[in-house]
Amino acid sequence: MSNLEDVVVPIVVFMTIYGIAKLISDNRIRSKLIDKGEINENLQYLFAFQTGRAKIYSNLKWGFVLLGIGVAMLLKQIAPFYITDESVFGLMFLFAGVGFLVYYFLSKDQFTNGDQKPPQMRPPQS
Repeated sequence: MSNLEDVVVPIVVFMTIYGIAKLISDNRIRSKLIDKGEINENLQYLFAFQTGRAKIYSNLKWGFVLLGIGVAMLLKQIAPFYITDESVFGLMFLFAGVGFLVYYFLSKDQFTNGDQKPPQMRPPQS
């Protein structure tokens, strides 16, 4: 298990640092654009995915993916003699894919049963 930890821990640390740096950078750019009054109709689509229903569905999607990865790791802990360290990566990708599929079918049913339309980003009109 220590070989797996040697690989996963640096990846998680790097991704966390990258995520925090990107979040800070995006917020600074957004606040500078707002202060200058540069956000017009052509730039609003860049920030549309971060508000409203689109954010809720994005969080739901990543929740399913992380749940699938957690299930793969839990299976490794429950059955350590049957699942090798190498196959855990395969299980993680498999269950992450299952998480994406579950999200797809749940969100598809949500939008086909009601009058709602799925959140979309519109490209700027030229």
